[in-house]
Amino acid sequence: QVQLVESGGGLVQAGGSLRLSCAASGTIFRINAMGWYRQAPGKQRELVAQITRNGRTNYADSVKGRFTISRDNGKNAVYLQMNSLKPEDTAVYYCNAEVDYSGTYSFYSYWGQGTQVTVSS
Repeated sequence: QVQLVESGGGLVQAGGSLRLSCAASGTIFRINAMGWYRQAPGKQRELVAQITRNGRTNYADSVKGRFTISRDNGKNAVYLQMNSLKPEDTAVYYCNAEVDYSGTYSFYSYWGQGTQVTVSS
């Protein structure tokens, strides 16, 4: 099957930067959109940023101008560069990918296990 493994979370002071990485492995014919979501305690999971296979990006208003999403199709990987971090960015960040594992252009959504990002004030 397909696995998504995230890395790069941690503790950082407000104004600092972190870079999250996520790599997909397993039986993969193609990946459509890849993205990052986050969930803070007591809140619903929300989209942070998404990128299509062709590189078109979409960001939550709260992170525009501070976060940058990118991907490496050859490595089945997606990245999130987070700058000017704020305490309200504190959350568990999840990687998501729409994967065709059968070669039939049927895409299924997969999630990583999540990585904690904590921004101190």
